[in-house]
Amino acid sequence: MSATKQHEPEARTVANAKAHLSEVIERAQSEPQMITRNGTPSVVIVSVEEWNRKTARKGSLATFLLSSPLSGAELAVERLLDEPRDLAL
Repeated sequence: MSATKQHEPEARTVANAKAHLSEVIERAQSEPQMITRNGTPSVVIVSVEEWNRKTARKGSLATFLLSSPLSGAELAVERLLDEPRDLAL
């Protein structure tokens, strides 16, 4: 079993990113740039092209549901017919 590990971007501190913002933006054009806060990864800066690629809609919800392995499986789903509970508001 061989798992492909995704390349993790080199981390920069917030102070370093502020001091070298132009360089961070330039490098983000070719690979994601990770910014850390207090030693913990906080944000990743990516190019507009990468952002658009990652956030592009890949079809409708209906298409997604119809492509499910359970599509057409004739599942028997029972609905409870309990009365609603009284809530004190």
